[in-house]
Amino acid sequence: MRVVEADIAHLLDAARTDGRRRVLGIVGGPGAGKSTLAASLAGPEVAVVGMDGWHLANSVLDRLGRRDRKGAPDTFDAAGYVAFLDRVRSRAATVWAPEFRREVEEPIAGALEVPPEALVVVTEGNYLLLDEPPWDGIRALLDEAWFVAPDEDVRRDRLIARHERHGRSHAEAVARADGSDGANARVIAATAYRADVVLSG
Repeated sequence: MRVVEADIAHLLDAARTDGRRRVLGIVGGPGAGKSTLAASLAGPEVAVVGMDGWHLANSVLDRLGRRDRKGAPDTFDAAGYVAFLDRVRSRAATVWAPEFRREVEEPIAGALEVPPEALVVVTEGNYLLLDEPPWDGIRALLDEAWFVAPDEDVRRDRLIARHERHGRSHAEAVARADGSDGANARVIAATAYRADVVLSG
């Protein structure tokens, strides 16, 4: 593993050379900065699609009794996400993807477009390197995987601030960050060894 500055020029160059779309996965715990990094890489030839679009709906989580663990591996349509990654590797046609909207805490179907001219698809999420089915099907579909590992106190502070921005009290935000989010972060940290690149600091 190595620490590098974020740069996808080599993936774009490779795709321009042979016409084959590349898929870059960005992984890290809640509040690590995955979405910010992914958004900074977006451009005319780079589409960004987050794993969070495959969250199960709140009504489904309520029915399954998993709402209090939202964000855990079994609160996503993981098989659907794997199928999307397999499909999006082809540039034959536009692929539409769901987008998670934090203001409503729900995914919105068909909100993100991946057009044929996109040479690189950047996808970010927590469990791209998880080594258990069906998540274990993802790594082989990624041309490269980066793990974002900021200082743990920084990650926690970002996460608390995010929860507060979306309506939680400070106490609720801290409880969420140290509770289910903290448990998920520990699971995710254990997958860093499967990444090609670790971005720290």
